[in-house]
Amino acid sequence: MFRKNEFVYDEFFDCYLCPQNQPLHFSTINRKGSREYKSTPSICQDCPLRPQCTISKSCQKVVTRHIWQDYLDQVEHLRHTEINRQIYKRRKETIERVFADAKEKHGLRWTNYRSLEKVAVHTMLTFAAINLKKLATWLDKGRKPFFFFAIFE
Repeated sequence: MFRKNEFVYDEFFDCYLCPQNQPLHFSTINRKGSREYKSTPSICQDCPLRPQCTISKSCQKVVTRHIWQDYLDQVEHLRHTEINRQIYKRRKETIERVFADAKEKHGLRWTNYRSLEKVAVHTMLTFAAINLKKLATWLDKGRKPFFFFAIFE
């Protein structure tokens, strides 16, 4: 079966082109927020690639495209630039590490609480404890955090 990436999207005409260069025109937007592009059954019925394209009895191929796909494509392109690769490497060392520590060392893998409010309080207390541990480490090394001067002087 042909996959979605084997169909070419034409922005100007807002349609997809199948491997036989036949257009799939916009039909509707489904409940999931995707635009549906459908082929013309009379054209697909006589197509030599139909067995590789669709098994539909109506001889119609449907390709979906999310309504925000243009923006998703831009973000995907930016993600592969050199500066964003460096930023992502830095993220692994900073942000993701905090969540990993909270999950592994402070029991945030699961909860014993039943309401959203109680879980939120538990999570906030856990991160407060993590921040206190960081503060203790800073003070032990003789460094003073920037807010230390505002509080104690």
